[in-house]
Amino acid sequence: MPASATKALRVAVLADSDTRWKWGALTATRILPDGPGEAEIRLDGYLLRGRATPTARQLREVGVSADSLREVTAVEFLRAMEGARGEESYDVLVLALVGGGVQAMLHGLGRVWQDRAERPVVVTGYVGVVYEKLADGLLLRHGADLVLANSRQDADRFRAVYEGVGADAAAVTEVALPFLGGAAYAGEPGGTDGDGQDGEDRQHGEDRQGGGGRAHTVVFAAQPSVPDNRADRTYLLDRLIRHARLHPEREVLLKLRSRPGEHTTHIEELPYQKLVQRADPPANFRLVYGHMGEVLDRTDLLVTVSSTAALESLHRRIPTAVLSDLGVREALGNHHFVGSGCLASWDQLDAGHRPVPDPDWVARQGVAADGGYDTAFDAARGRVAALLARPGGLPPLAPYYSLVTAPGYLPRILARHHLAPDGTPLPGAPAAERPPGPLRQVVRRAARGAYRHGVQRVAPVIRRMGEL
Repeated sequence: MPASATKALRVAVLADSDTRWKWGALTATRILPDGPGEAEIRLDGYLLRGRATPTARQLREVGVSADSLREVTAVEFLRAMEGARGEESYDVLVLALVGGGVQAMLHGLGRVWQDRAERPVVVTGYVGVVYEKLADGLLLRHGADLVLANSRQDADRFRAVYEGVGADAAAVTEVALPFLGGAAYAGEPGGTDGDGQDGEDRQHGEDRQGGGGRAHTVVFAAQPSVPDNRADRTYLLDRLIRHARLHPEREVLLKLRSRPGEHTTHIEELPYQKLVQRADPPANFRLVYGHMGEVLDRTDLLVTVSSTAALESLHRRIPTAVLSDLGVREALGNHHFVGSGCLASWDQLDAGHRPVPDPDWVARQGVAADGGYDTAFDAARGRVAALLARPGGLPPLAPYYSLVTAPGYLPRILARHHLAPDGTPLPGAPAAERPPGPLRQVVRRAARGAYRHGVQRVAPVIRRMGEL
């Protein structure tokens, strides 16, 4: 189904959280081939129903719009793809899901498209830094036409995993994180910039960030599940508050991903909003929400344990610190930053240290701080164009995992999404013949709320009582 000037490019994105919706929608717009003239693009969003389905507020904060957006189960989505034919057919489908979700959709889509001569180009990948479950996550994504790697380093690792198990690695395509951008850091107000130049030499940058009178701003980018225990999260909060007390002239912000009761890609059992209620922060400390790019517009030092926000910050050349206070450990994800030059402790930051990133490390991470970001998606765009123009359509989806290669694993993955081993819906799978009525919608919202309440309030209490 080659793209043409007479037919709008139709793109579908299936996502299971606010962060993955942002990644999937932005990726879709960056990898679409350049058509003749101003080709029209239609983007339809599908939100996979589950514990992390984004709320309306989270979707507004992401700031990525779509021509249509609706919540679906896996079976409902597959039926929608089966019914998308003719002028309603899609050119590109982006699966912005966890690995198990991608694998289930690949098998389900393989079934609904088995008798179809033409099908969409299927794309998947990762939202950010890949620091755990590399082999597991990659093999669950195998079978898509493009498996996107956000950096040269990831592309090399991805190919090594696929080739190491005898799987085709041709789908691996190097890109960059689709949400990098924003103006380059202009330097600390009244001080020096990231290159050691006087801030007055780049006053125009301060005007961009709110004027020369703005305060020096330190931002801690929190993560929902890192660290994962009360003691470590309390320690980080205490150190952030201590930094605010030590530097009353600074604005110290705790950037939060979600409000209590909301979920993101990862479960947050101990929200910082609850922990801060027991603290006594100074007036220059406050919690902030909103788009990370807008927060970075006024940031002079970005501090995190291992958030992808560090890569966004490095892309803008903002001084960036990856904390070593709790150790440099795989469980924290900060081991990914070994060699970056960004590892530092709160003691060092309190004393005025500003990490200087290693340029070779930054270059391998797809950060493109020195330019090149505009061309980072050229290879993916070219591959999508070639696949869309392929005579006779595309071959059937062929994931590495099958009942031959993983008979004890694959059925469990598919069953989580109410699919049988052959990709057909299991008996009792949620129906999709008609939209849910008002009562069913109320029940769904209540069940989701009860689950989130249990995760964030009941489960921690049970663990403390049982000393688990």
